[in-house]
Parts: sequence; structure tokens; C-alpha cells
Amino acid sequence: MSGARKSSAVRGRSTPWGMISLILVVVLFAGGLGWYLVAKANAPSYTPSERNQDPSTQIAGVQVIKYTGGNHVLPDQRVAYTHSPPFGGAHDGFWAACNGVVYPTPVRQENLVHDLEHGAVWIAYNPDTVSSEGVATLASKVQGQTYMVMAPYPGLDQPISLQSWGHQLKVSDPNDPRIDQFIQALRLNRYQYPEVGATCAALGPGQFDQDNPPPFVPTPPTSQIDGKTVVDENAAGNPAATTDQSGMGGAVPSTGGQ
Repeated sequence: MSGARKSSAVRGRSTPWGMISLILVVVLFAGGLGWYLVAKANAPSYTPSERNQDPSTQIAGVQVIKYTGGNHVLPDQRVAYTHSPPFGGAHDGFWAACNGVVYPTPVRQENLVHDLEHGAVWIAYNPDTVSSEGVATLASKVQGQTYMVMAPYPGLDQPISLQSWGHQLKVSDPNDPRIDQFIQALRLNRYQYPEVGATCAALGPGQFDQDNPPPFVPTPPTSQIDGKTVVDENAAGNPAATTDQSGMGGAVPSTGGQ
């Protein structure tokens, strides 16, 4: 009789599946949270800081070259750039308007390079290889954003190329995540461009007319460098070229750009 009662009691004990399930959920959650925190701690940061002054070096494909700022050319001079599109070196004394401007036609590159000196990111794209949808995707990253500029670039060897001062990244897909990483790392990154505080505002007719910009002209070969009409990209600035104080407070000067 006693054995029967004992056997019945054993059979009456149910497995606490609810408690086991709860414990498993807690364990899995804790493990997942731990994995997330570790992954987040090890993920690269693309925000510049005193300790991480050039986060773009963590982006695959970024090319970095040191350029000296402040070298200007006249509006009728051309620069024999060694990279296409250029991303540093001598440039026009007037900058292209670059506060979220999307130019529908190719723009003179000597003016666009000046934007980079002011901390802007320039998105160039090949109009023959990027679809209208792709152009719209890129434009959405520029419109309404200060220190951003975009324009078609004929003959570009990749569909898309991003430039900041001394930095370049070429990609084929408008949805490539490296585009946003590049912008985050280098737009107004005060550690990487010469003219901190300089403006990107429009200068206006007679200097750089945003509504009627000087047209794109292909880069001349270095064999045409004569120091007069064609200038080396590393040449010292032309003393006759306009200069300004745009690096001092960001005000728009009346005498040109720097």
C-alpha cells in the first residue's frame, strides 16, 4: 500500500516546463545582450574625435593624400590634377556654393576643389552609368545638408566618387554603406581640412554664380603645364588670384575665396 502511494506521488509530479522556458529565455536574452554589447564596443566609429581624428581610415577603399591648402588659380587657369576627380591641391580662388547644392550639370572642378578646403564633401557621379533612381538616392544625402555638394562628372572611371580634402572613395552602388560612413567621417572633420570655419555659402554673379556655374572642362595633361594657363596641382598660389578671410568666422568675403 505504501509503495502504491509512493508511486502515485512520483507520477503526480509534473515537469515545470514554464519555469524551464522562462530560465531559457532569460539565459538567451542575457547571452544576446552580451553579444550585442561586445559587438557594439568593437564596431568602428566613424565620428571624428581627438583620439580618432581620421575615422575614414577604417573604411575600405579610401585613398588619403596630404595636400597643402591655400594655393589659388585664376578663373581662366586650369590645374593639371593627377587624380580624377581631384580631391586637393591648387584650386580657384572662388568656391562653388556647397550648402546642400545638387548641380544638374557638370561644374568646373577647380571651384569644387575649393569646397573641400572648406570642409565639404563632394559627391561626383558618372551620368552615363548611374540611373535616375541612383542619382535621386545620392541627392537625398546632399539636399538640405550644409557642406555637401553634388554634380555629374563626365568620364568618371567608377559610377560614384566621393571627395573631401585629401580623401577619396570610389564605389559602384548608390546604396553602398561606405558612402554614409565617408560623409560621417569627413564632412566638417576639423582635423582633416585647412580652412576650419570657412563658409560654403553662395558668392553670387561675378564670383561664382550658383545658377550659372562655370562649366566642367576635362583635366589637362601634365605635359601642358606652363605655369600660366595650366598649373601644377602642387604649385604655389598665383599672387594675382583672389584671396579672402573666409577661414575667420565663416563670413562671406567680398574679395574671393581661400
